[in-house]
Amino acid sequence: MTSWKLTLSYDGTTFRGWQVQPGRSTVQGTLAAALEYITGERLLPQGSGRTDAGVHALGQVASFALAAPLPPANLVRALNRSLPQSIRVLSAEIVPASFHARHSAVRKTYEYRIFERRTQMGSENSAVERICSPFVAPFAWACRWPLQLEPMEQAAAMLCGTHDFTSFGASDPDLAQRDKTSARPNPVKTIFASRVSREVDLLRYRVTGSGFLHHMVRNIVGTLVDVGRGSLSPAELPRILAARDRSAAGPTAPAQGLFLVQVEYGETGPRDGEQP
Repeated sequence: MTSWKLTLSYDGTTFRGWQVQPGRSTVQGTLAAALEYITGERLLPQGSGRTDAGVHALGQVASFALAAPLPPANLVRALNRSLPQSIRVLSAEIVPASFHARHSAVRKTYEYRIFERRTQMGSENSAVERICSPFVAPFAWACRWPLQLEPMEQAAAMLCGTHDFTSFGASDPDLAQRDKTSARPNPVKTIFASRVSREVDLLRYRVTGSGFLHHMVRNIVGTLVDVGRGSLSPAELPRILAARDRSAAGPTAPAQGLFLVQVEYGETGPRDGEQP
């Protein structure tokens, strides 16, 4: 058996997330079907994280083992011919048998995109509301409030370091019921970079960390938006972290603005691989 590492990009709009689900279209299931069609081997590729329905990826990583001897370039070519255009395989590598897309990851980077419905001056020197393009809307949160960038930058910077992120984890009763028999994920994470920037028509929040709780990035973004629209002060971030209570933080931002940008691997051993 040969162990493989795939790096892929996908538009998550039409998928019910990464993880295979009976009767539903998922990225993992679609990739598994393409691999079976090419090689005749039935397997379940393991992803670096289980992105939710509507979440996108620029650099998702998957690992699996194949008996079929294939040159990497041929595997990339065959997969991209077999997969829908919403999923593209960027690269394929042969890796040691010990490699695992999730367990071997040491850092992940996510980006969240926000379209601001700010007013602008029209052709007759009158104020008009900016309209979110239909080519942007599936990939950003069309936020209805004007947002102040500076307080959002201040709040984002306060998340750097090692903290208990329970306040930014999911409070999904269905998820809690499903995971009753499994160990609870460690809420202590290290955030290496956390910043908000304004680029052309979008606000972009980019965060790099050792791991992420379920919905953690989307809950952080919902809180940063509360800061940007003035309903929350940046000085409240330490209190929210210390509360270790989901109700202390802001709302969950919509899925379509979230992208898994990059997964990093190294020699420092396994890290948590929770979903965002």
